[in-house]
Amino acid sequence: MADLAELEGDDGAARSSSVEGPYAAAILLMLLGDEEAAAIMRELGPEEVREIGKAMYAVADASETEVEAALDRFIGGTRQVSSLAAGAAPHIRKVFTQALGTARADNVLGSVAPRESVKSLETLRWMEVPAIAKLLAREHPQVGALIVASLNPDVAAEALNCLSDELQSELVMRAARLGAVSSEAIAELEDVLSRVGDVRQTKPKVSMGGRSDAARIMNKMAKADGERVLKGLKKRDKILGQQIEDEMFVFDNLMDLNDKNLGALMRTVDSAILTLALKSAQPALVERMFACMSARAAQTIRDEMEERGMVKRIEVEEAQKAIIAMARQMAAEGTIMLGGPGDDYV
Repeated sequence: MADLAELEGDDGAARSSSVEGPYAAAILLMLLGDEEAAAIMRELGPEEVREIGKAMYAVADASETEVEAALDRFIGGTRQVSSLAAGAAPHIRKVFTQALGTARADNVLGSVAPRESVKSLETLRWMEVPAIAKLLAREHPQVGALIVASLNPDVAAEALNCLSDELQSELVMRAARLGAVSSEAIAELEDVLSRVGDVRQTKPKVSMGGRSDAARIMNKMAKADGERVLKGLKKRDKILGQQIEDEMFVFDNLMDLNDKNLGALMRTVDSAILTLALKSAQPALVERMFACMSARAAQTIRDEMEERGMVKRIEVEEAQKAIIAMARQMAAEGTIMLGGPGDDYV
């Protein structure tokens, strides 16, 4: 399997004992009949199709040992799936419907069930950015907001960059305000998508968009584009604009600062605030911060954290917000650099 070794680099030598990822999937698909393999491929997304297609060419001359390794991996994986998982969603819905009635069951499950992908929205994943931008410019902004919220943040950012400043702000604002989307709205979106591709008619209630999704999209845009959209958004809804801006840089993002900038921030923050803020921080971020401090200062903070014991979550969140506010202030003054839109937000 020379081609596969070339794709995997130094890992190729180990494949005879362990074939993983798309290569294992490619071998299994090659063993299936045309119709069975095609049925599986139809359930995959565009990136997965490209990756497995590339792998199928690479495993065309797979050895018997590698084929057996792929089969072993598949069998081992299926054994880990319990019978409880089979048909769980329909069973849960049936129980709730019988207990609460259809309307109340829909309300409860709509808030607790994991977000599901509407099959008809899969059409968007196969569309090129220019086609998506054209669709956004043509349709009503509320339909456009549903489309934006359904897209991968990278793709959404690219598509928005093709639109006018006013429409960019309008769509981001509407996407940020989305929550539980009605079946009627999904039906309208499906009708739009049916004109560009084959759409399955399903009308579930789906949770889409929100401030976090809008912030992630904004973070994928270039600095100038992101600032322009944010400015336009604040003119339309100052509170929503500020909430999105707050979510564009959160406490965990301090991990992206280099040692010099993080060290400068640590020397400015009060030790009592830092002690609280680190209570629920990621271990990796905690160690990064300690590494930017003197050994004595770091040990003092560790000791204070142990002595404080349990603290209220709201106190931790307020301490983290205070540090973020300090970081923003220092960035505005030019003392440090922060990551953000297009990786160059300051």
